[in-house]
Amino acid sequence: MVMEERGSSIAHTTIMRWVHQYDPEFDERVRRHLKLINDSWRVDGTYIKVKGQWMYLYRDVDSKENTIDFYLSKTRDYKVAKRFFKKALRSFHVSMPRVITVDKNPAYPVAIEELKKEKKMPVGIQIRRIKYLNNTVEQDQRFIKKRVRSMLGLKLFRTGTYILSGIEIMHMLKKKQVYQ
Repeated sequence: MVMEERGSSIAHTTIMRWVHQYDPEFDERVRRHLKLINDSWRVDGTYIKVKGQWMYLYRDVDSKENTIDFYLSKTRDYKVAKRFFKKALRSFHVSMPRVITVDKNPAYPVAIEELKKEKKMPVGIQIRRIKYLNNTVEQDQRFIKKRVRSMLGLKLFRTGTYILSGIEIMHMLKKKQVYQ
């Protein structure tokens, strides 16, 4: 790899330690420079294996396929969906959504209604359950699944969140979602 070309030999565990050490700061620094997303969100989730167990990865993108946020969870219910939306709304590059397109997961409308009651989300948001509109997020997930599959799954939940964060950031950079 890059280090071998320069005459250095580094074990994969060293790289993993770097991921653990520097990913949170890298994530924070990159997120400050993300371009603003539009107000039409597409929300979906997928399953990823962590230590032999299926975990749920919530993801949302805007209508132009810009990544908004992600959240890895051990469960798939309205409480986790609510945490996911709160996390997404706290991001620096997020404008309040006008429309949120979701799949048939019944947790999303319940979570959105609770956030509206708590005044963390505008009351006039339209929730759409149109399957084909979520194709953008479905296609965007292929990149993450491809990376995780080549690693033969993730070994620990905490490590999984760091690795997924790094994969998401690199994907955002590839999509030119960061100001130059």
